[in-house]
Parts: sequence; C-alpha cells; structure tokens
Amino acid sequence: MSKFPGTAALEVTQVGGNIGAVVAGLRIGADLPPAAVAEFRAALLKHRVVFLRDQDHATDADQYDFAAQLGEVTTPHPTVRGDGRAVLPIDSERGKANSWHTDVTFVDRVPAISVLRAVNLPPYGGTTVWANTVNAYATLHPGLQALAAELRVLHSNAFDYAIERPTIGGVDVKEEAYRAEFRHTSFVTEHPLVRVHPETGEPSLLLGHFAQSIRGLSSSDFKDLYALFQRHITKLENTVRWTWRPGDVAIWDNRSTQHYAVADYDDHARLLHRITVAGDVPVGLNGETSTVIEGDASTYSSVATPAA
Repeated sequence: MSKFPGTAALEVTQVGGNIGAVVAGLRIGADLPPAAVAEFRAALLKHRVVFLRDQDHATDADQYDFAAQLGEVTTPHPTVRGDGRAVLPIDSERGKANSWHTDVTFVDRVPAISVLRAVNLPPYGGTTVWANTVNAYATLHPGLQALAAELRVLHSNAFDYAIERPTIGGVDVKEEAYRAEFRHTSFVTEHPLVRVHPETGEPSLLLGHFAQSIRGLSSSDFKDLYALFQRHITKLENTVRWTWRPGDVAIWDNRSTQHYAVADYDDHARLLHRITVAGDVPVGLNGETSTVIEGDASTYSSVATPAA
C-alpha cells in the first residue's frame, strides 16, 4: 500500500495465482500524481490485468485522460472508425469477441495497453477472461520453448471477432456491416511467436485468433501447432475471469496477455468502451523484429518507445 499526495491509499489485491489484481484508491481522470501512475504501472506489469471498481464518475474524456498518462493514445482501430478520436465501442450489436486474442496483432505496432470501461452491461453473463502469455511460455517444456523461439507467424485481420459463432436465421445486418468495415483494408504482419516484453524483458507467446499461418508449414501442421500453444496459454490455472459491475474499468498489458469475452448473455445488450495505448514493434528472442507484409498502420499510431 502506498500514499500519494491528494489521493487515497492505493491498494493492490491479487485475485489469481498467475494473473489479475484489483486496484483500489485510484480515480481515473486527468492529472494523477506521477508517483501514483508509476505505482499503477508497476502493478499492471506484475499482474498483467488490473481491475478498478466504482469508477461511476468516468466519462470517455476521463478514460482518455487516464490512458494518456500510460502512454500515447492510438486512434480507435486500424480499420474501424469508432468515435473518430480514440474510443472503440465494444458493442454486442455489432459482434461478439468470443475468441481468444491479443488486440490488433495484425499490425506491426501491437498496442501496449488497453483500457476497457463498462457502459451498458447485460443482467447476467458477459464476463471477460484473460490469460498470461508470459507464464504460458515459461511453463512450456524446454523443447517446445526452443521450437517456439524459431517460429514466425503471419497475423491478418482477415479473421474477425464473429467468425467462430454459428449463424442461425441469417447474418445480422449490423454485424455484417461491422465485418465489412473490419476487413475493408488488409493488414498482414509476420511476428515472432516468442516476443520479448520491452519493459520487463520477459519472453511471451504472441498468438491468438489473428494468427493465420507459419511460412513453410502446411495449414494442417499450423493448426496443430497453434492448438498446442494456445492450449498452454488458455489453461484454466493460467487465467482470470472477471464479472463486470457498473463502474468497472479493466486495464491489461496487451504484450503479455490474451483475452476472451464470454458470449453467454443471450440477446441482451452489452457495451464497453475501449481505448488503447500505442506499443512498440515486437522483438523476438534472437533480436529479429516483426515484419510488415501488407498494410500501413502509421495512421493508427506511431511506434512507441518502451517506457524506462
């Protein structure tokens, strides 16, 4: 527990053995004391995803100002307009992100941090699950670690958030429009399967549903390897599941996690607002960086310089 001028005590309570913590005593908005921001960032790097309760005061502007103290804020998305400035609505009416992924891995400058604020929640269900990709790599058999370190994976936005959900009675018009917007500009990037975290130096597995292929491997071999590594990432003991309440904000390190929004709330509305913080270009264990195959993400964000 730490004290900061003008703030209540910042309390960090771990909620899972391998990932997740609740931070109390922090009110998101502008002009937080630098010491409080530094302490918060340290908790985020340690626990991968942190949760703030009782942020009922928060507006999009408060969320933006808070995110901007963690780094450069990106535009909403490389292909989806959002609010035109920074907010990407995660809206169940336009699709459901019920598939394991790390955000926006189809570009070279993978976002560093995501800030997600509850706006309208269903009466039940709608939880989100996060997995620790650093621990997933660390607990692999040494032979699998060696294999993973040699592989580079092509990621593409040809995969959208709704693709794995069965369609009954035709495709929803709003969802189909979102799919078209999501894919209207093509992005393909080749990433090292094992990236080195720019702030902690920890290796982690960079995978998730935007991963499409590995050069030189057949599609069946890729699917087998993908399933193997994803199984380690999403092992239940390597995850934390969050039940949202009004006023909740979740902040995760996108460089060391995957997440999954559980679509178990029937036809009820679910709306959250996401703002992301710019990241660097991933670097593998051998020092090789990610390579752009198709698409220019410069209008999405600049390439961040890792925090000291």
